[in-house]
Amino acid sequence: MKKVCIFGGTFNPPHIGHLIMANEVYHALDFDEIRFMPNAKPPHKEVVQLATGEQRLHMLKLAIEPFSYFSVEPIEIVRGGLSYSFDTMIELQKQEPQTQFSFLIGADMIAYLSQWYKIDELVKQFQLIGVRRTGYDEKSTYPVTLIEAPLIDLSSTMLRNRVKDGKDVTLLIPENVQSYIREEKLYE
Repeated sequence: MKKVCIFGGTFNPPHIGHLIMANEVYHALDFDEIRFMPNAKPPHKEVVQLATGEQRLHMLKLAIEPFSYFSVEPIEIVRGGLSYSFDTMIELQKQEPQTQFSFLIGADMIAYLSQWYKIDELVKQFQLIGVRRTGYDEKSTYPVTLIEAPLIDLSSTMLRNRVKDGKDVTLLIPENVQSYIREEKLYE
């Protein structure tokens, strides 16, 4: 059975912190594939939509080019509307019944699991994987497999602000993604 980990998020923009997390989880838990899945509209936070869903998909495709074991899952962008992890994971499982899916979340989401839509059903059917992050409490009453990874304190918000202010993001955002951001005049 193929083992796939879904990495959900806004990825607005994708950065090296996302790539490091995914890479560490891939190697630590012996996955066949990590799929980056940008959400259309997350129910748990207000997102200023600075890049379209299609632009975020494109940036992810650029960011993961060097990694044969990374891919992009467009299901939530294609579907549109609020993106509930439970509904998406059930749909993916229906589409690929021979795949064992897990769901990767950042440490910033662990504290909010009790507020997630159908969280009890989600954790019964899918393994949740968390990656430690500075300043966040990883304790949860829900089963979360925690992975150690090199800590890099980056956020897409901080990077958008740096781009907007004309500051350098070298090494923080893959170069091909930076070029795309400049071409599309994103986050200015």
